[in-house]
Amino acid sequence: MTRRTFEYAAVPGFRPLLLDLHRGDAPGLAPLVVFVHGGGWRVGSRESFGPMFADTSPSPFERLAAAGFAVTSVDYRLTGEAPFPAQLDDVSAAFAWLRDHATELGLDTGRIVVWGESAGGHLAALAGLREQGVVAVVDWYGPADLTALDTDLAEAGLVAEPAPGSTEAREALLLRDVAPAEASPVTYVHSGAPPFLLLHGKSDRFVPCAQSRRLAEALTAAGADVDLRLFDGAGHMWLGNPGLAATAFDLSLEFARTHCFGGHVA
Repeated sequence: MTRRTFEYAAVPGFRPLLLDLHRGDAPGLAPLVVFVHGGGWRVGSRESFGPMFADTSPSPFERLAAAGFAVTSVDYRLTGEAPFPAQLDDVSAAFAWLRDHATELGLDTGRIVVWGESAGGHLAALAGLREQGVVAVVDWYGPADLTALDTDLAEAGLVAEPAPGSTEAREALLLRDVAPAEASPVTYVHSGAPPFLLLHGKSDRFVPCAQSRRLAEALTAAGADVDLRLFDGAGHMWLGNPGLAATAFDLSLEFARTHCFGGHVA
């Protein structure tokens, strides 16, 4: 497997935006997984698949490459650098760069799976609903309806930290002057949406699983395909259920294979 790093965008006044591309040695055009990291939109980097995979070997990127995918993981501007929609704009810029360089890099940009966890799941869902060539979306416990996030926390008996309405709340730092609906994947669901796999722990104290339910309901109402899996005893990042990270990855890999290769491949 090879790993190469590229600068996909240079936004004046900001750090260079980088992506890593992992791929195996198989000839021909490879379907593409675009991975978007989490971190509450405030922290994180393209090098992380999430803390639950920090010490795994082979890494998730290596496993995806071994399964026949080209895998790219993208950095994007964090909320300390710029508010929404900068994060989504950066992910879209990465898509554009990958399309422009698809031939030289051996990428099949007509078979793209966009995959993200937490804040990255939110951005992956948004990108999957607007980008061309996306054949599937994998969203792990991402916020889906920012207009209802505080309500869902309250109904689950949880309190946002910092408190709802605080200018330091993660949504406030993301949105600044943007209306919550404008940054919510549920707003952009349409009948032509690609298939979605939504995985969420029922004990998530940061993004209640009601958020994934809301997105699943919107996709179903639009006539799109969605597979919602809710897991008992699992919190955010699969905390409380140590074996679930591996299960979630295996389910997601098989979902990606099905929609890129038409079924299981070795």
